[in-house]
Amino acid sequence: MGAVNRIDARTDTGRTTGARLAADAVQRGEVVVMPTDTVYGVGADAFDRHAVAAVLAAKGRGRDMPPPVLVPSSRTLDGLAVGVSSAARELVAACWPGPLTLVCRAAPTLAWDLGDTGGTVALRMPLHRVALAVLEITGPMAVTSANRTGRAPATTVDEAIEQLGDAVSVYLDGGPSPSSTASTIVDVTGAVPRVLRAGPIPLERLREVAGDVEGLQEQVLE
Repeated sequence: MGAVNRIDARTDTGRTTGARLAADAVQRGEVVVMPTDTVYGVGADAFDRHAVAAVLAAKGRGRDMPPPVLVPSSRTLDGLAVGVSSAARELVAACWPGPLTLVCRAAPTLAWDLGDTGGTVALRMPLHRVALAVLEITGPMAVTSANRTGRAPATTVDEAIEQLGDAVSVYLDGGPSPSSTASTIVDVTGAVPRVLRAGPIPLERLREVAGDVEGLQEQVLE
């Protein structure tokens, strides 16, 4: 593995410079790694199918596991999803930016190819200054945890470099991840929101916000 392009984004100047360099790489169709409020993420332009394929290849993952899409603002929701329920909007208002991923019905007019999504898209707005600085320039990015499939998600940029190496054009170092737990995932495509993956936002909090939410244990018992 040759030298990697690693940028210290832990200062204001580094964050600004790093975000610009990472965004330039994304706009060229390349793959970047950046810190988020959960674990480090590896991503690319959500609307560049070749770049999305490169993200999946870097992880050793197939089209059957499409990446989530990170967005810079809750206002992006209605541009990417259709039929957004009132419960979903309440969850966005209460939990974005933050470690909550919502599986929504994807807008059918969008010119993207994230993989075998079944007409859905997983959306999240992260609570991290470096990630948001990049997203504010690039717009929506397909981002998944920065690790090879089957290995633990990277919680430092060194762990991401060790696993992904030359497959990534720019690594943004934001220091250790504030959490080693991936985001809570909730499916909001049906009448009742359903937890698909437990995470930092507990079921009790989801129910406080949105009322009836189906938990993982309840689904197992059905």
